[in-house]
Amino acid sequence: MRLLGVAIFLAALAVPFVFGGNLYVMGLLVSSLILAGVALAWALLGNLGGMISFGHAAFFGVGAYTSALLAAKLGMPVLLSIPLGGLGAALCSLVMMPTLRLSGPYFALAILAYAQIFRILVTEMSGITGGSAGLSSIPALPTVFGIDLSSRSGSYIVLTLLVGACAAVYAAIRRSHVGTALRAMDESEDATRVVGVNSVLLKAWMLILSAFITGLFGAMNAHIINFLEPDYAFSGTWSVLPIVAGIFGGYRTILGPIVGAVLIYLFDQVIAKSLISVGHQILLGSLLAAIVLIAPNGLLPLLGRLRGDRHAQALRGGRHAQA
Repeated sequence: MRLLGVAIFLAALAVPFVFGGNLYVMGLLVSSLILAGVALAWALLGNLGGMISFGHAAFFGVGAYTSALLAAKLGMPVLLSIPLGGLGAALCSLVMMPTLRLSGPYFALAILAYAQIFRILVTEMSGITGGSAGLSSIPALPTVFGIDLSSRSGSYIVLTLLVGACAAVYAAIRRSHVGTALRAMDESEDATRVVGVNSVLLKAWMLILSAFITGLFGAMNAHIINFLEPDYAFSGTWSVLPIVAGIFGGYRTILGPIVGAVLIYLFDQVIAKSLISVGHQILLGSLLAAIVLIAPNGLLPLLGRLRGDRHAQALRGGRHAQA
C-alpha cells in the first residue's frame, strides 16, 4: 500500500505536464484536491479518533476566513497566513472540547451545531468579515521561484504536496504508539483506560489535528477563489461531501478518502451533471448506496480483496499445474 501511495503521488505530480493547458480539467482537479484534503482530515478523526463528525464545515470556514482576513486586512504574506488559517481552525476546535464527553450521533450533531454557530458569528461580524455581502479581493497565491502558484497548475502542485504531506503525517501517527492506543480505544475504550491510556486527551489531539488540516484546505480555497461569504465557507457541502468521499474510498485507509474524493467529485461534475443538470445529487447518492451495499468498507479495500483473491487463485492454479 505504501508503494501504491508513492506511485499515485508521483503520477499526480505529472498531471500538469499532461493537462496543464486545459484550464477546465485543472480547475476540476484543484477542487477535487481541496475536497480530498478535507476528506482525509475527516477520516483521520473518524478512523483514529473514533468520532464521526457532521460539522467539518466549521473548521473549513474558520480556516478560510482567518487566512483571508490576515492577508487582506493586515497585509500578511499569503504563504504565512495559510498555516495560520489552519491554526485558527485548530483553536476553534478547543471550544468544542466539551463535546468529547459525547459519542456516536450525539457528538456528530453537536459538531454540526457548532458549524452553524460559527456561520452566524461570521455573518453578524460584518464590520470585520463583510457579513453576508462577503469578503472580496482576497490576495491570491504568490509567485515563487518563477512559478505562479495562483495559476491552475501552480495551485494544483501546492495542493498535491499539501495532501501528500497530510497523508504522510496521518500514516506516521497510525504507525506510532499513539496510533496503537487509538486503535485499541476503538475496540474497547474502557479497557484502554484501565491500562492507563488517557482516551479523552488522545481524542482531543485528533480533533485538533483534524481541524488544523481542514483549516489549511479552507485557507487554500479562499486564496484560490479570492472571495468568501458565510453561506459558502460554512456550507454543509464541506461536511457532507468529505463523508461521502471517505466512505466511498474507504475511510479506514489513508488513500481511500483521497481517491474517493477525486472520483466522487469528478463523477458529480463531469458525469452526473451531464446526465441530470438539476438534481444530479441523486446519482451521487445512488453511487454511494451501491458501494455501501457491495463493499461496506469502501472501494480500495474491495479492490485489495479482489487482487488478493486473484493472487490466491493464481497460486492454486500453479500448484495444480505442478501436480
